[in-house]
Amino acid sequence: MRRSASVLWMLLGPSLIAIPLGAQSPEGPIAPRPGAPVQQAPPEAQAKLVVRVSLVNTPVTVRDAKGEIVANLEMKDFRITDNGVEQKISHFDLGGDPISLVVLLETSSRIDPLLPELHKTGILLTQTVMGPTGEAAVVGFNDSVDKLHDFTTNADQIEKTVTHLQTGTSGLKLYDAMAVGVEMLSGRPQATPERPGHRRVLLIMSEATDVGSETRLGEVLRQAQLSNVTIYSVGLSTTRAELQAKPKNPVPQVTPPGTFGLPPQPGVPQTPDSEAARYGSGNLLALAVWAVQHVKDKISDHALEVAATATGGAHLATFKDRSIEKAVDEIGGELHSQYSLSYAPTGTNETGYHEIKVQVAQSGLRVRARPGYYLAPPES
Repeated sequence: MRRSASVLWMLLGPSLIAIPLGAQSPEGPIAPRPGAPVQQAPPEAQAKLVVRVSLVNTPVTVRDAKGEIVANLEMKDFRITDNGVEQKISHFDLGGDPISLVVLLETSSRIDPLLPELHKTGILLTQTVMGPTGEAAVVGFNDSVDKLHDFTTNADQIEKTVTHLQTGTSGLKLYDAMAVGVEMLSGRPQATPERPGHRRVLLIMSEATDVGSETRLGEVLRQAQLSNVTIYSVGLSTTRAELQAKPKNPVPQVTPPGTFGLPPQPGVPQTPDSEAARYGSGNLLALAVWAVQHVKDKISDHALEVAATATGGAHLATFKDRSIEKAVDEIGGELHSQYSLSYAPTGTNETGYHEIKVQVAQSGLRVRARPGYYLAPPES
């Protein structure tokens, strides 16, 4: 038995000795023993990942007390904050950056009486809005959304497309068309801190009505903000009653009558009068923020005004003494006299709504810029 044990030791001894030596450099990870504590990653490695915005661009329109555009300011005259945190402006321009323009044209049969006037806007869209260094595309919409012309720098092709515009069915899928326009613009040259890229502009000429869209307005506006798309709109009025009517209720209604979409002020009963006093002329801004935060809820009134307010653009109605051509000309004049500020957000990475505030050093000036953007939590 002793001889057999000696032989067995001679055969297995070297391999037994090699086992602990080999364990010093395993080829794969070692599973922890049951009940053994697992070493935690350093605190900085546990930081929650959030969606980041690489660059935020905001168009800024500055006017004096008379309503005239102010075009003699410099970068040092501006201060911009993101959720209260001051940001460093990485790009500053006054009306010079090239424009990528998508024109959304209502082609519902209801605008037949307005077709001759719409046909005349082609040259204004190219010469006044798109400009010599820009590009444009045209989308028509009724019961369907149709890309009438893709992006081109050829002004003649855009003018020809608008001049030969035809109407179709009586439907009006405005929000679906807006979603298509924002998606098209999202693919244009992307801005970076070193290269500003194109200014992305969505110009809508339509009634402020949506019929049958699958897309919600809040969804469109959220994506437009993240894609740095500025929305301008020319409101089309198709009836004589609208031309003569006075505004009946300028307060946008986003909830059923008698209810309110925002919580009351502490200690103040929530009534229509208290809400009017609370927000005053800022109702459209409050509604724009509400729409972006509540993308699943419907907004039925003031859609074009809300879209423009949410993205830093403007809405121009045509039911008084302003023609469609005059409205387009005004938009073009503003775009090419507009400041463009860009910044890479720092110090404010949290998800949710980010409020942007732009201030100028000089007093007595009115500043219009996009109010903010919404960062959704990362999907798990």
